Amino acid sequence: MHDENAPFADFDPSGGFAVIADVHGNAHALRAVLDDIAAQGLHWVVNLGDHFSGPLDAAGCWAQMSDLICAGRMIAVRGNHDRYLISLTPDQMWTSDRIAHEALPDEALTWIDGLPFDLDLGAVYLCHATPGDDNLYWTEAVSDGGVRWADPDWIEAQADKGNLAGSQADLILYAHTHLARVLHLTDGRVMVNPGSVGCPAYSDTEPAPHVVCTGTPMASYAVIRGGPGAWEVTHRHLPYDWDAAADEALSHGASEWAQGLRSGWL
Repeated sequence: MHDENAPFADFDPSGGFAVIADVHGNAHALRAVLDDIAAQGLHWVVNLGDHFSGPLDAAGCWAQMSDLICAGRMIAVRGNHDRYLISLTPDQMWTSDRIAHEALPDEALTWIDGLPFDLDLGAVYLCHATPGDDNLYWTEAVSDGGVRWADPDWIEAQADKGNLAGSQADLILYAHTHLARVLHLTDGRVMVNPGSVGCPAYSDTEPAPHVVCTGTPMASYAVIRGGPGAWEVTHRHLPYDWDAAADEALSHGASEWAQGLRSGWL
């Protein structure tokens, strides 16, 4: 099994590729997305992290992802919840992380441990949240219990931090907020958040208590075609059996998760 992301020398973004993120253990949603990716004729799947944590079916997600990993078709980085799975003891974890940790085989945790924080693939850069912090909103700011667009100057400043500083990439892929986005920086670089495959609404306490809601239970991902200076971005939102996913959440006592999965709202 492939356990490293580099060098992926045969990755050719001009042929088109899929971008997924924030699956959060939702095997039902992941199956719908991977089937749609296959129908699009796309070879490469870029995964921006937070693969398994959730009161759902982490083992089922691992089974699907491991097929792509074995085939050398998935390029992945580590999200903040992936980091919790390998850096915290079960008694230190949030419930959603602990449920996933208990369900995952050792090989999945070993794979997570080998994932990089970010990757620079030439024309394409990818990270989970920001180039310097895997748990920091990049294009959103917390306000009045929800989120709004962050200040444009602050967004621009983050694009010159960490391994992105000096990079030649003009396509920046990020995730973490679960909100599908595409925006242009003043220097022409394009930023894309594919949205969340498996968690359309959530609450958090940092940096202040807030909720993030997509307003739809659909599974979200992005298809990117073209090349530098001419990127074409398509966000796809897919139906799947979200009631089955919500029932899984309820079986773990996670009523808030179930509400978000069924509606996209909290």
